[in-house]
Amino acid sequence: TVYQIAVHMIVFLSVLLSCGLVWGLNSTESGLRGVDYSELVSIDSHSCLLQNGYSFVIPRGYRSIGELDENVCQNLINAQSAGFDTREVYIFPCPTCSSSAQTQMDTLVSHLKSTCPDAWTGRIWLDIEGAEYWTGSYSSNQAFYESLVDACLSTGYRCGVYSSQYQWSSLFGSTSYCYGDNSKGDFPVWYSHYDYDPSFDDYYSKYSFGCWLDFSLNPLAKQYSGTTSVCSASVDLNSALM
Repeated sequence: TVYQIAVHMIVFLSVLLSCGLVWGLNSTESGLRGVDYSELVSIDSHSCLLQNGYSFVIPRGYRSIGELDENVCQNLINAQSAGFDTREVYIFPCPTCSSSAQTQMDTLVSHLKSTCPDAWTGRIWLDIEGAEYWTGSYSSNQAFYESLVDACLSTGYRCGVYSSQYQWSSLFGSTSYCYGDNSKGDFPVWYSHYDYDPSFDDYYSKYSFGCWLDFSLNPLAKQYSGTTSVCSASVDLNSALM
């Protein structure tokens, strides 16, 4: 009967939930905590962060003014010295600068490879936000973004995108605009929603966008709190399924 089918479905879903097989269930408990930052952070602060339960770091590698962040390698080295296993970087590109997306990416990757190859664990996050840093044209913004994605993928390193639904639509004109193949889940999204909750339960209910609208392609990370002082460092707080 319909009633019996419904009962069986409820039991089946309960099993999935208890096993954490439905997205969002165990994301708070199983997700790792980490930080990103745009300042020089000492070894002592990194050690303090590690002792306080943070397990990954993502320092800025490239600045929105179109310049390399000279602190990036020292931050990665300090994090490595403190004992962090996951040490990634983000690039805050400059779409209005004279240098191309490829040149900006090459500048960052060349520096990482020549200065601190052992301290960087090999992922580049594309920081896509801030309409004031981009052009006033959706089509021009899309063109630059697409060249940035291509530039990142051409490096052979892992890539991902940091943004939010609001920033995405503000820059590209639509929450459904998509460029980049995430069909295998290897071009992940790191989204921001400052609800001070490290779980991912909010993503598909309200905050999905871009190439990550498909329920089967879960976000990899969430920035759930903005600038926060922790261990004498100014950081953003994140959770991730790394």
